[in-house]
Amino acid sequence: MLASLNLGDGNNLGTADGRIALDCSVRETRQGHYAISTTDFFFPLVDSPYLQGRIGAANVLSDLYAEGVEHCDFVLMLLAACRDMSLEERNICTQEMVRGFRDACIEADTTITGGQTVLNPWPIIGGVATSVVTKDGFISSDGAQPGDVLVLTKPLGTQVAVNVHEWRNRDDNKFWNKIVETNLITVPEAEDMMYAAVCSMARLNKTAGSLMLKHKANAATDVTGFGILGHAQNLMDNQLARVGAELHTLPVIANTLKVNDEILNFRLKIGYSAETSGGLLISMPEENAKAYIQDLEAAEGYPAWIIGRITDDPNRKATIIDNVKILEV
Repeated sequence: MLASLNLGDGNNLGTADGRIALDCSVRETRQGHYAISTTDFFFPLVDSPYLQGRIGAANVLSDLYAEGVEHCDFVLMLLAACRDMSLEERNICTQEMVRGFRDACIEADTTITGGQTVLNPWPIIGGVATSVVTKDGFISSDGAQPGDVLVLTKPLGTQVAVNVHEWRNRDDNKFWNKIVETNLITVPEAEDMMYAAVCSMARLNKTAGSLMLKHKANAATDVTGFGILGHAQNLMDNQLARVGAELHTLPVIANTLKVNDEILNFRLKIGYSAETSGGLLISMPEENAKAYIQDLEAAEGYPAWIIGRITDDPNRKATIIDNVKILEV
């Protein structure tokens, strides 16, 4: 939407036309360095304000990591305290969101140096993250090449898991009632689904991003609100080469596909289910991908997957193949 307004001056690095950024604004400074910055914020999507703060920080930092940036120099916090809560509730909720956000920033080895706080009907948290790097300290997001593979560093399905959790905690919810009546999933399975989603959303993409330079990644983006196919398409639209993406595998949180197929279609199987603080989608040479995945799993203990391939395509289309492989994780 922003790109359609013809914003930017053509000097933003890492996009095909140099205007509005894909994930981050990347600008060469007058001193010859590169300032990389991004902003994002979130409404509540989990019960715990502390976890909401962690997820908010992980999400805003993820855009930097999608540029292959290892370190964030500083963060500005964007905070909205809920005016519709009692004073005691508002103070507890706000303090816990800030604590979660701060703890994630400490884990990321960065610091909060300022920001803005307002009153709002909903509690909101997010921020602005900035890194200043040398020319060889980041990866431009426009260098995907035919023959590259696409690596994904977190599973899909967070939107489904969060909604199932919400249904289960509402009185007489029709969707949860249908799950129970059909014995589709058990309460422990629903709890495991939400636990997996929260762990994924709160986990930083720091290591995934820092390994991109080592393994010579050509381009990347993070997977959030547009879903895996939406972000793959955005990535293709921003490449210098006329390339497309063909996705052959979708790793999903266990039991989310059942809910998507039998209860409510979140468009998970067709790639448009929204993700929160999702993984990095990275284009890299096929011969480097296996070592990247091994290094990432050794460092973090979490898997990553080769989910697709970059193809020659004058139409720059991202597609999911008809017989796509679904991996429940």
